[in-house]
Amino acid sequence: MTIKTAIIGLGIMGQRMLEHMQKHPAYSVVAIWDPSDDACTTARAAAPDVTLTATAEDAIAAADLVYLACPPVPRKAYALAAAEAGKAVFLEKPLGIDIGESRDLVAKIDAFGVPAAVNFTQAAGAALTDVHAAAKAGDLGDLAGADIIVTYAAWPRAWQQAADWLRFRAEGGLTREVISHFLFFSERILGPLELVWAQPDYPAGTDLCETHVAARLVSATGAPVTIMGSVGGAQPDRQELTIKGTKASRRISEFYLDDVSTGGAFTPVVEEYADPRATSLRAQLDDLVLLIEGKPNRLATLPEALRVQILIEAILAGKSAPAP
Repeated sequence: MTIKTAIIGLGIMGQRMLEHMQKHPAYSVVAIWDPSDDACTTARAAAPDVTLTATAEDAIAAADLVYLACPPVPRKAYALAAAEAGKAVFLEKPLGIDIGESRDLVAKIDAFGVPAAVNFTQAAGAALTDVHAAAKAGDLGDLAGADIIVTYAAWPRAWQQAADWLRFRAEGGLTREVISHFLFFSERILGPLELVWAQPDYPAGTDLCETHVAARLVSATGAPVTIMGSVGGAQPDRQELTIKGTKASRRISEFYLDDVSTGGAFTPVVEEYADPRATSLRAQLDDLVLLIEGKPNRLATLPEALRVQILIEAILAGKSAPAP
């Protein structure tokens, strides 16, 4: 028996998940929906045998698992409708943009008791799994903190242009979309983080998202996490997290590339995957099966995603810790 799945939201992530779920033997995509005719047309071309429903509610009714790849604001209503109907729920990140609404979402889905997780794409991947194991085994020594560096020539990037909401302050921006992944990774290794200070910069007189962001966070043991994000200038994309230890440090680049340093140059831990995105998505889908079966898995829980959201929204608001 395959897991009957509905996909709501057929933009970049929805179409990507549609492709990979069709390749995975555990899933059967039975229904798709999006308010955009163009998105629906593109998805139908990629999956002509999948039912395009008239409404999101129809898609939810047809499935046992609902994957939500729509923008953050409408996501809560669909998630609660699915959970109330007894469906498993897999949400894109961020969990939301309003902290109160997300707290309510987490509490209600927990009360419904359905399997639920958030798609932080590194959660089940080899990099996070291996770095976590190395840290617990003491291979890194004492954990000294982390550095997060994210820079782009333009935002949104060329392949994101269809998702126009990504360029606006209300729901988009590189901090929510990218830095959140590395904060999730950092908390898995270092434990809960607390924001010390943050400085986001926004284009004056517009409703556009941040162009620069800097922040400092700290773990319960005092290990600092520094963030630097920027947009502009002729440059390649740079997406990099370094988990620093007194014996060794691990650098994760482009979400999947895992390098180690014991003081000298970083060297690869494993050979580069032929298709790292496909490998990562397969790992997420494998662990999603475990979640639905009630078995231990590595996916991001809703409370973990809420913790990340709280940090991200505080960073975007430029909040700092109170003076002692």
